[in-house]
Amino acid sequence: MSVISQPSTSPVPLTERKRLSLDWLGVMPFMIFAIMFLVLPTIYLVAGAFQDAQGNLTLANMINLFQPSIRDAYWISIKISLASALLGAAIGFAIAAAVTLGGLPNWIRSPLMTFSGVASNFAGVPLAYAFLFTLGRTGLVTYLLTNIFGFNLYAHGFNLLSFWGLTLTYLYFQIPLMVLIITPALDGLKREWKEAALILGATGPQYWRMVAFPILWPALLGTILLLFANSFGAIATAYALTGSSLSIVPIVLYAQIRGDVLQDPQLGYALAFGMIVITGVSNGIYIWMRARSERWLK
Repeated sequence: MSVISQPSTSPVPLTERKRLSLDWLGVMPFMIFAIMFLVLPTIYLVAGAFQDAQGNLTLANMINLFQPSIRDAYWISIKISLASALLGAAIGFAIAAAVTLGGLPNWIRSPLMTFSGVASNFAGVPLAYAFLFTLGRTGLVTYLLTNIFGFNLYAHGFNLLSFWGLTLTYLYFQIPLMVLIITPALDGLKREWKEAALILGATGPQYWRMVAFPILWPALLGTILLLFANSFGAIATAYALTGSSLSIVPIVLYAQIRGDVLQDPQLGYALAFGMIVITGVSNGIYIWMRARSERWLK
């Protein structure tokens, strides 16, 4: 008669249980912070988007999102975010490729990555004032171009408080963010792939078109979507730079929540809900694309 051995069910050592409990204790500040400042406000906004001022369920706020003024605000925000994302991705990719794959000295990479880490988080009111002091009508660069080179930016149609002015300002943090994200993907390109392509008779452009870019495409597209979401939700820089002269969604939302004339908190919640959907979809596709890219680059 055969005896079936039972799997051992030895208890987890006390020291191991203590270590696990301490690990959870270490992550508790992050979980509390995320719940208080991300999860709960999101739930509050989503609930408010489907309620009227008396707390009754309604779809009127969602219907009001299709007003011409609000549609225009969303469209302007999408165009600014798309322009800054595409330009930031193109310039950032060129910089990252020059540092990782080009012939630049190795010592350039460390200060570039450090600056990119700082500049990608430099936004809000300080960034707006920095551009006003630099490229405003009385800014330093404007003054130097006018008095030394005889070239007046504003006489040739440039306006910092406009679509392209805000897009240019956003590029200050979009380009460094692109450099930070795409550099590891470029590092993942194996030298053997390029050598094999050249041995088989491919030229440099053919290698990039048929080998490198297909591998990098998920990472590139995902990063562009992340840059889009990054600029779509920015409010402090836009509000400090343009005030209410440029009607983008974050400024319209601010007017509905805190305004004295156009105050309608429930419509503001609906605007915020629309922004959450757009940025959530962008970030979700970015995560999916990044996961696909990492499988190739491992």
